Amino acid sequence: MIVCLLSVLLLFVSSVPSIMGAEPAGCKIRITDKGLDMLKYETQKFVEEELSNISMPEMQGKEGRFQYTINDVKITELNLTHADLRFIPEVGLLFDVQNSSISLTFNRRILYWFFYDTGNINASAEGVNINTALNLIRDEEGRLKINNISCDANIDKMKAKFSGTLGRVYDFLGRVLTTGMRFLLNQQICPALNHAALVHVNSLLETIPVRTEVDQFIGIDYSLIDDPVVTARSLDMNFRGMFFDLSQQSVPLVNYAVDPVIREYDRMIYLALSEFFFDSGMFSYYTAGIFQMHIVNEKMPKDLEMLLRTTYFGAIMMLNPALVEAPMSLQLAVNSPPKTTIKTSGATVTMTAIVKVMVLPPGQPPVQLSSMTMESKFNAKVSMREKRLCVHADLRRFKIFSNQSALESLALIPLQAPLKTMLQMSVVPMINSKNLIHQL
Repeated sequence: MIVCLLSVLLLFVSSVPSIMGAEPAGCKIRITDKGLDMLKYETQKFVEEELSNISMPEMQGKEGRFQYTINDVKITELNLTHADLRFIPEVGLLFDVQNSSISLTFNRRILYWFFYDTGNINASAEGVNINTALNLIRDEEGRLKINNISCDANIDKMKAKFSGTLGRVYDFLGRVLTTGMRFLLNQQICPALNHAALVHVNSLLETIPVRTEVDQFIGIDYSLIDDPVVTARSLDMNFRGMFFDLSQQSVPLVNYAVDPVIREYDRMIYLALSEFFFDSGMFSYYTAGIFQMHIVNEKMPKDLEMLLRTTYFGAIMMLNPALVEAPMSLQLAVNSPPKTTIKTSGATVTMTAIVKVMVLPPGQPPVQLSSMTMESKFNAKVSMREKRLCVHADLRRFKIFSNQSALESLALIPLQAPLKTMLQMSVVPMINSKNLIHQL
């Protein structure tokens, strides 16, 4: 019994590093089998373009008294009518072509005794079957990469039609020539696709940055954190999804959020974002000093200024008549990184800020009427507009209390409801218009 317990304990301890080392995804993208239908056309175009550029070596031979040379082979048309793109579990993608055709033309030189003849040959390959499997992985820098490719190509039959003065006489040579051409074409299809995938496509993937600037303040790291997970129904890619302050790019952020989960397969593409995705963005903007706002002069809504003047703050101003007609301002500064919470009911952002109510008498230093702590909770509505992720904030909970005295906090209670309404109507639209959240 003790031996069994020790074995279980050792197994658990040995598994802890791997469990702790698994980094949760900040962003997850799922492409379903329905999404492959959208990609199949582009894949088919790419394959057709690569096959049309196949170069074949010159072919020479002798059949009885005939000596022939075939060169300048050109593919004129590809008809990949029966093409399919699907997932291979734990591997990647499979592009399958069945019962298709290829039309090509090439030049001939034929010597029979003392007769020499040249001309063109129009040929068609029928029953073309190509089976190509791509293994997808994550490279060292976090980019998607084609690790290897397996390919199998087969042509069932090939026909040739001669042109020229002695075209009909040479028809019996067609069997010999088409057999050789079918063999050569079979040998060229897979190398062409291998080179296209491992060289051309991977070279293109290497040009895609995994860290880029969002704006002048922050950037984003969207590198893959592990190999794509492929099932029979989907391909899931886990991205780091971490924003960072451009002035402090080396500062690491640890992801303690729950890994985003996608359970559906009905649509073509799914995007899942964790709390870390938004929190890293909020933290980066906070460290960059963006969550500060000075509402003064024309930026101060008239209704908000009237509310401030006719309530508790107006009574303070009456104590100094020189301040009665002076302009008012609000200084808002977030004093800690905002926190995002994602539930099935939606996403919320909790924010705490210091609000200073100021009076600006002309020719004199600003006078602070009050310093308050504002605790607020926003509902965050996430949407995709074109290719841009947008987040719209809506103020839901609002609380203020004085930083100076408990008595002043009591005096601020009647202000909470109307001030919340004023902020919802005036300040929140200003926040949204500044794209402080939209940039995420």
